[in-house]
Amino acid sequence: MFDPKNTLAFQGSPGAYSDMACRSAYPEMTTLANRSFEDTFDAVRTGNAALAMIPIENSVAGRVADIHHLLPDSGLHIIAEHFQRVNHHLLGVAGTEISDLTHVHSHIHALNQCRKLIQELGLKPVEHVDTAGAAADIAAAGDKTQGAIASELAAETDGLVSLRAGIEDADHNTTRFVVMAAEPFDPGVDAENTMTSFVFRVRNVPAALYKSLGGFATNGVNMTKLESYVDSAFVAAQFYADAEGHPEQKALKLALEELDFVTHEIKILGVYTAHPFRLQQNGGED
Repeated sequence: MFDPKNTLAFQGSPGAYSDMACRSAYPEMTTLANRSFEDTFDAVRTGNAALAMIPIENSVAGRVADIHHLLPDSGLHIIAEHFQRVNHHLLGVAGTEISDLTHVHSHIHALNQCRKLIQELGLKPVEHVDTAGAAADIAAAGDKTQGAIASELAAETDGLVSLRAGIEDADHNTTRFVVMAAEPFDPGVDAENTMTSFVFRVRNVPAALYKSLGGFATNGVNMTKLESYVDSAFVAAQFYADAEGHPEQKALKLALEELDFVTHEIKILGVYTAHPFRLQQNGGED
């Protein structure tokens, strides 16, 4: 039976990489596919799902388009993060040989991430809205000349076969997701390895960003992400930021107080425990 309290929403078709991330992070929960990010947020707001798994950025493709505009107004709170390794598979219908293929279908990002193989095989790339949708279309067509780049889960979902695994150009292809809920979950001021995500606005004037970041430098706060985008009138810049620490811990609290002096809006999106992948990467750099 469908249990909203045990349901995790994502954007995309069944078998998408977001679906894989949901199953990896919360194997005990049921996943719920949604057409758009807005629909995914709405599933949590209306109580049809307990959580939403939202991609933020990819180590190869960069940030996910439009998501930073949507997060602040979603009405949800970030309660966790998840890093998902992306392993692309070249898929075909049953009985297909690689030599049969003439075209390969996928999302533009996946196509760009597998350029070497596409060129090696002389395939014509065809863009789709998402990877799992491309796989579903290939399965429905049943044409051995048409392949898809998608996940192993998509192959299982649509009854396709993997002709070659691990076809991405970069061996560090990883997507970072945030997990969102209707209510915040604070790990506590004394919790270790805490992250805080927030947005702030500054006026489009000289040295605005320099003044905004001074408090983080003087208080020794490590800001792990800072990304800007402008409002519709191009008169103010909004920044999305991730910083190490809890907003009630002295260093970050002082940094946010100093930020408040030079900005006209700060909004905390969530306080949560850092994912083990982040800690492993930090340890590897020391």
